[in-house]
Amino acid sequence: MNKREIASAVLRWGVSFVFLVFGIWQLVNPTSWVGYVPGYVYGLGISISLIIILNGILDLLIGVSLVSGIYLRFFSVLGVLRILVIAFSLGWNDVFVRDIGLAIALIAIYLNGEDGWCFKRK
Repeated sequence: MNKREIASAVLRWGVSFVFLVFGIWQLVNPTSWVGYVPGYVYGLGISISLIIILNGILDLLIGVSLVSGIYLRFFSVLGVLRILVIAFSLGWNDVFVRDIGLAIALIAIYLNGEDGWCFKRK
């Protein structure tokens, strides 16, 4: 195992931690996330709690993929798209800056692809 593969795995695991924690928090207490839902979503006629729960499930799927390396490129692209939609919906603020950083990290994960620590390779 070389340092590049270890660095790639550490990057995946770090970003996966964010998605896993946010996913769990959204499923455990969806009402605490209502303030992050963009205004246009309210006009869709869908329960806001349901949207938050579905987003939490998506976050969990992305997190599991990143930590395991299974379907890594698919879920890293999905993560980039999801983060960019949220970032631009919320506008310029501290969350936007964090989300752009995460999107860039996900692009690096996509470009790196599988490393020696991915389950798929073993």
